[in-house]
Amino acid sequence: MTNSNASSTGSAWTGMLPVDDTALAVTDTGGTGIPVLYCNGQFATQGYWRRVLAELGGEFRHITFDERARGKSKRSADYSFEAAVRDVDAVLAARGVERALVVGWSYGAVVAAHWAERNPQRAMGAVLVDGAYPYDWLDEAMEQRIRKLFKRLNLVMPLLRPTGLTPRMSAEQQAESNIELGVLSRERELGPVLDGITVPVRYVVASGTSFGSKDDEQERLRVSLDGVTDRNSNIKVSSKVKSNHGAILKKDAPAVAAAVREVTTLGRADG
Repeated sequence: MTNSNASSTGSAWTGMLPVDDTALAVTDTGGTGIPVLYCNGQFATQGYWRRVLAELGGEFRHITFDERARGKSKRSADYSFEAAVRDVDAVLAARGVERALVVGWSYGAVVAAHWAERNPQRAMGAVLVDGAYPYDWLDEAMEQRIRKLFKRLNLVMPLLRPTGLTPRMSAEQQAESNIELGVLSRERELGPVLDGITVPVRYVVASGTSFGSKDDEQERLRVSLDGVTDRNSNIKVSSKVKSNHGAILKKDAPAVAAAVREVTTLGRADG
């Protein structure tokens, strides 16, 4: 049950949610606070949000989940981006939430942006954490670099899987997912999505490089936000923090929490 201000009442719940040919590990803190659904990094788990949840506390209803074959979720025949967006709907429907604020990091930021653009009546707003930058970073050389990187990682993945640090996907599947992200991130693909968003969106932007990137690649991505904020007044940069892409949820959780509260205030006014 939800009201016009997106607050809802739900019981705390942790379990496996059957979806299509898989089952997703979901955690819902319940309560009467505004529902916030978190979209993970491409191969990350819901545990990455721990510090952000601690910063926001009990005033919100936090819903986290592991994407297909990540964390405790089961394998699937479909690891596409569209499946990831559908899974947002599936989790919200299963938890009885009609309107929520979505927060996404990295790959999850692109998922959250698409979901917010497609569901203006259901999205209270979105916080995009160092992701969803409309920039053409994927070319043939980069695609080959991605395939080689995951082929090398394939040597250690079987050793790491029991620890839960890597997804239960093949190196080829992970590479294909990363390449699909590159296609979806192109300006002609992601630009119109961001331009079409009609709910409040705040970016939290990292600094520096991270695993797999070279030189100033990521800074060139971040600069692409200038055109986005110029074209769409609903989208602004909440903060740019010192930590890099991989450390932002751990080291700059307060900045992410501040952006959530900012969007919440705007969403309440619009709602």
